[in-house]
Amino acid sequence: MKNTPIVAPSILAGNHAHLAESEAVIAEHGLAWVHLDIMDGHFVPNLSFGPQTLKDLRAYSGLYFDTHLMLDNPDKYIDAFIDAGTNSITIHVEPDFPKEATLKKIRKQGAHAGISLKPKTPISAIEPYLELVDIVLVMTVEPGFGGQAFEDAMLPKIEAIDQMRRTRDLTFRIEVDGGIDEHTGPRCKAAGADTFVTGTAFFRAKDKDAFLQAFA
Repeated sequence: MKNTPIVAPSILAGNHAHLAESEAVIAEHGLAWVHLDIMDGHFVPNLSFGPQTLKDLRAYSGLYFDTHLMLDNPDKYIDAFIDAGTNSITIHVEPDFPKEATLKKIRKQGAHAGISLKPKTPISAIEPYLELVDIVLVMTVEPGFGGQAFEDAMLPKIEAIDQMRRTRDLTFRIEVDGGIDEHTGPRCKAAGADTFVTGTAFFRAKDKDAFLQAFA
């Protein structure tokens, strides 16, 4: 059985002076998830915000907090983000840290666990962790900055991960992030994705309800 499609707008694309208002916009349009990109300036060449911002946002919202840690040492911050109120934590496979233990810790503490890979990272890198995750996040651009163009070459990667999911009878969600809009989102969905992180395209859409229909 396929997972129900979920659109998770990235709050990083909202107004940083009024992030709680961006949360409200997401909820007003019937969405349940918000994506939170956490960047350290090392693993990716940009900085965003930390667990305190997430904790403050949690006070204003009952949305599902989908937290993506683009950090060199995400294992050191699991407790802080869970304590802040996140519902899921996705870590990257590329850095050198105890990934299996970190994924198990996330789940043990009651959150959903995810694994992510950059466009140039082969699928083989995440294969050992597929039984330990609730989300596989396929980056469809190089992580670090918003507004990049979608990489078409990621569609076969999504298809291959979907095939692994079905072959192993697993239920993790396949999430895509990077250049996702009303045109690229349906293409990812056709390839097997069911969870769509959209930033700039969502917040700039004049008719957000019409925009979201493309993912239904």
